[in-house]
Amino acid sequence: QLQASGGGLVQAGGSLRLSCAASGRTFSSDIMGWFRQAPGKEREFVAAITWGGGTTIYADSVKGRFTISRDNAKNAVYLQMNNLKPGDTAVYYCAAGPPTLPLPTGTRHYNYWGQGTQVTVSS
Repeated sequence: QLQASGGGLVQAGGSLRLSCAASGRTFSSDIMGWFRQAPGKEREFVAAITWGGGTTIYADSVKGRFTISRDNAKNAVYLQMNNLKPGDTAVYYCAAGPPTLPLPTGTRHYNYWGQGTQVTVSS
């Protein structure tokens, strides 16, 4: 029901825009998030956004470089990633969960997950 896309190979300092398209149900009332998982590491929080898009939060490691946004008319969420670093290399997952505040950063709150898209940043 969630399909992430837009990953790829990019040089350090470059940019990528990830997209997450939802199908089967509307997610306009849900919070949406992006997580990532590097090889041998646990899945970690990247960013989240409220149902209306008015509030966002970011992991400290991506703050100022990544921007999460959503288009409820398209049932989609995006992650604009600028000034990418080799440490950003991971599989990126989009996720959806029931509306709550403050925005959660833990995986257990999100009950819908996309299949992931690989982002590789070369130095």
